[in-house]
Amino acid sequence: MMVLGGIAAIVLVLVGGLHVVWMFSPWPVRTRAEFARKVVGVEADDLPNRFLTALVAIALFAAAYLVAARAGIVGVIGPRWATPVGTATVAAVLLFRGVAGFITSARKDTEFTYWDLRVYAPLCVVLGGACLAVAVGTTG
Repeated sequence: MMVLGGIAAIVLVLVGGLHVVWMFSPWPVRTRAEFARKVVGVEADDLPNRFLTALVAIALFAAAYLVAARAGIVGVIGPRWATPVGTATVAAVLLFRGVAGFITSARKDTEFTYWDLRVYAPLCVVLGGACLAVAVGTTG
C-alpha cells in the first residue's frame, strides 16, 4: 500500500499545485476564455474566483496528506480513525466525480466534455480506486 498511496498522494499534490497555478494563470492555455471552455466547462464570467480555487487546492493537499498518512508514509496527526475514514471519503468523492463525468459528458459535445471523457473523469476514477485500495488496505 505504501507505493500505491505514495503515487496517489503525489498525484493529488500535483493537481493541488495546478489549482494554485490556476489562481493566477490560465495555463496550459493562453486565455481565460479558452481555459473556461476547455478546463472548467463554463463561460469565462462564470469561472470560480481565486478564493474558491484556493479552497480546492487546500482540499487536494489535505487529501494527499490523508492518503499518505493512511499508507504509512507520513505520521498521523489526530485520531487513528481519521486517516482510513478520510481516505475513504477522498476515494468516494473522486469516484463520484469520475463516474458523474462519464455520465454527464457522454451526452454533450463541447471542448470540456472532450477532455472530461479522455482525461478528467478517467483520472478521477483511477485515483479514486487507488485511494479506496489504500483506505481499506493495511499499513505496515
